[in-house]
Amino acid sequence: MTPPASIHIIEDDADLVEILTENLSNSGYSVTHDRDGTQGLERVLASPPDMLLLDLMLPGMQGLDVCRAMRASRKTANVPVMIISSRGEEADVVSGLELGADDYMTKPFGVREMVARVRALQRRMSRGMEKGSQLCFEELSIDTLGHEVTVHGIPINLTATQFRLLQTLAEHDGRVFTRDQLINLAIGDDVYVDTHNIDVHISSIRQALGTARRFIRTKWGVGYRFDGSGGDA
Repeated sequence: MTPPASIHIIEDDADLVEILTENLSNSGYSVTHDRDGTQGLERVLASPPDMLLLDLMLPGMQGLDVCRAMRASRKTANVPVMIISSRGEEADVVSGLELGADDYMTKPFGVREMVARVRALQRRMSRGMEKGSQLCFEELSIDTLGHEVTVHGIPINLTATQFRLLQTLAEHDGRVFTRDQLINLAIGDDVYVDTHNIDVHISSIRQALGTARRFIRTKWGVGYRFDGSGGDA
């Protein structure tokens, strides 16, 4: 029997943790939690969960620092991270996504929406593992089974969302996608995602890819496409 997916929560609001734990447990997840950022990071690095729900304002270590440390570790670089925070300004959301978060929810939020987003993020990660093919474009290699991207043989750290976006573009070499199409294909249309978040993720992917950034092209006024030839746009 397949064990339930594990979710770790780093959140110092005890009432919210209780509500999230109850609802996620009732939805079939195994839930653990920490109230302190430093302790939470230590636990996650020691035993990576299938997903992390992360507050930003925490005792011990701030949430953004936790996220940054996770993405810097090979053990947790691909663990999906959903930020849950009362800080809902655009700059806060962009900062979280640029540091490697896969999703961002602003408090207060509905528990049903939270569970739906968790399920969508889990499906997104699973889809990235299903096909088991190797996509190679000169120095860029995308292993959809191992969920690994390398450039010149060097592993590149991408979040689950970033990996799925890159995979979607690469599997449809030459096709132009609108932002809404990328949301539907790479993320899922069952939860709301601001199209601006796609731009943030694409920017982060390009930065991570270095020389291989040239494969992702912007079609001004439309969206993005993958150019497997690496030639001029």
